[in-house]
Amino acid sequence: MKRPMFFFGRGPVALFAVVFLFVGPAFAQNQQPASNSDHPWMNTALSPDQRADLVIQQMTLDEKIALLHGVGMPTDEPVTPENAASNRGVGYAVGVPRLGIPGIDMSDAAYGVRSSGVNGRYSTALPANVAAAASWDVDAAYQYGALIGHELRAQGYNMSLGGGVDITRDPRNGRTFEYLGEDPVLAGTLVAQLIKGTQSAHVIGDIKHYAFNDQESGRDSVNIHISKRAARESDLLAFEIGVTKGHPAAVMCSYNRVNGDYSCENKWLLTDVLKDDWKFPGFVLSDWGGTHSTVKASHAGLDNEEPGDFYYSAKFKAAVESGEISQAELDEHVHRILRSMFAAGVIDHPRQRFVVDPFKGFEIARKEEEGGIVLLKNEKKALPLNASSIHSIAVIGAHSDVGMISGGGSAQVDPIEGNAIMPPDKGATHWMEEIWFPTSPLKAIKARTPQANVTYDPGTDPAAAAEAAKKADVAIVFAYRWASEAMDMPNLSLPHHQDEIIAAVAKANPHTIVVLETGNPVTMPWVAAPAAILEAWFGGSDGADAVANILFGSVNPSGKLPNTFPLSEADLPHPHLTTPPPASQRFPESATAEQRHAGLPPFDVHYDEGAMVGYKWYEAKHKPVLFPFGFGLSYTTFAYSGLKVSDGDMVKASFTVANTGGREGKEIAEVYAMLPSAAGEPYKRLVGFTKIPLASKEKKTVTVDIDRKYLSIFDEQKNGWSLLPGDYTILVGGSSQDTPLKATISLK
Repeated sequence: MKRPMFFFGRGPVALFAVVFLFVGPAFAQNQQPASNSDHPWMNTALSPDQRADLVIQQMTLDEKIALLHGVGMPTDEPVTPENAASNRGVGYAVGVPRLGIPGIDMSDAAYGVRSSGVNGRYSTALPANVAAAASWDVDAAYQYGALIGHELRAQGYNMSLGGGVDITRDPRNGRTFEYLGEDPVLAGTLVAQLIKGTQSAHVIGDIKHYAFNDQESGRDSVNIHISKRAARESDLLAFEIGVTKGHPAAVMCSYNRVNGDYSCENKWLLTDVLKDDWKFPGFVLSDWGGTHSTVKASHAGLDNEEPGDFYYSAKFKAAVESGEISQAELDEHVHRILRSMFAAGVIDHPRQRFVVDPFKGFEIARKEEEGGIVLLKNEKKALPLNASSIHSIAVIGAHSDVGMISGGGSAQVDPIEGNAIMPPDKGATHWMEEIWFPTSPLKAIKARTPQANVTYDPGTDPAAAAEAAKKADVAIVFAYRWASEAMDMPNLSLPHHQDEIIAAVAKANPHTIVVLETGNPVTMPWVAAPAAILEAWFGGSDGADAVANILFGSVNPSGKLPNTFPLSEADLPHPHLTTPPPASQRFPESATAEQRHAGLPPFDVHYDEGAMVGYKWYEAKHKPVLFPFGFGLSYTTFAYSGLKVSDGDMVKASFTVANTGGREGKEIAEVYAMLPSAAGEPYKRLVGFTKIPLASKEKKTVTVDIDRKYLSIFDEQKNGWSLLPGDYTILVGGSSQDTPLKATISLK
């Protein structure tokens, strides 16, 4: 989300012990709510809208303007009168202390609170958002958001900059790990729960990056071309579900252009769709440096400029005084911000720092990771490992002796004591560098096999790695691909010759297990060789214990892929990533401040695939894949039967799932639909899902409600959703390519 306008690096995070120094008084005196008699808007019996209107009546023009912009990035700037009350996060908008309105203190919080190191604080790193998507678990998504909200409040923040939901149009996108997969129903459903969890802690939650921030290459200059129908049925459907079901207080608009206009001054996106169609009552803030005008942006529906005040301070005031921006338009911006503050509870529940329980954070992170790990291959039941019968294990690669990789950019959470691989500056974390959390797979494996000889090889030389594997009963290769904001992957291959390492180890030892630490799908030229493959994503603060629990069977894997793993980049809708021409890559040194803020020349990317994103594309184009969307194995087996489909306000699919294996497990049942031929969609759509815990030999009948919108097309002529009359085929099963149950229902 953040462009590195200033240096983002900072020194190592303090030890746990330092955290306890911050217990005590309220965050700031001006955060205390005023009495109702002095300030009638403090009456909680009134609605957020009524309370906002009462405040606005008492505000001066300058106070209104001050609420519409940030005052820079306190993390990287000296203390000033404007930012002195901030918590040194990445953004701060001053409040109105005389009226009891606090400032808005913002922190990045994709998979944990980012701005903790600067405060000497501890934050839990949850597994990457894509791992939360791989759990397909709405309750877990809520807990994911709730932990982030809780720790934001603990550090003194009252706004989260998380909630990423751009769908995976291109799996090379460097921010794929921050998002929730390729399907809008899955991504939108989960982000809604994540937002609810975050806002349960009385912090402002947001959803981002609105919209079509589907590549990082040239993100400041790319102009996305897409039809309205395709937009509404794909990326925007994920946002629609997140906004209407999660009720975020804020929406962050993205850097890119959409059909000619920047997202943050795009009237169709911000007003026509978001505020008018979806009835979004909250406020829109720009991504950092994503504002490019005053009057146009205001008219389009941008409410708040971040992180600074180039367009929404003096220029905005002048536009109001000249009449270019009406008083009513100004008041609407202010109203949306204030009502969101009241609705989220940041005024009624002032910030107060408190101590986070790091052990509870570790437990939640571990459970989230356990639910999101995907077992991709398990030949001859190679997993789970039997610790009592193993005499030797070779652990190989990916710094697995000391840690596990995390995702970079503005999502980056500072690890305890800094980078686990200890670079020359003793563990300091820096912008756009690989950061490793001190969660050691080697130690976790040793703890579960005290009688075995467990050795480590760095996995940098194929011959040495193969020799280490040859001497062991089992070889476990950890492989990784780092990803970050502000970059895309040049391909989907593993870097650093890791494909060669895996192939050599698997050839030397038939009992080879591969554990992938990635945020994106990867290609696997060696896929036939190892006995088992786990996708562990970016595992978070306690990823090693989660992986070990899966490997040794104390936890049964239940995750399924939220993104298709293609065979190669040649099978993607855009085999060659469109990158900006030189003129659109960066500004010349001679560029003025006005030129830089106005933006780079656009270059065009056409989403001709339309709504055919991910599995829909591969199905429509008859392309085989490495692993399909929704795929994931278990240590037990499941069977489906008895599908019945009924119509009503909701279409309902009822069916029975049985655990036919010898141990407990959780099955993710996926419900798809094929629309009538008039829809022109030669592919199925995900329209519902549920995660079902089952004991051995237990069976349950479940009902999945299907929103009729998920069965509809977006009619551009009517500018609305239409359910086409005809026969709909409902399919149910364990992945997008495994749907044993089928039924047809006629709808009109």
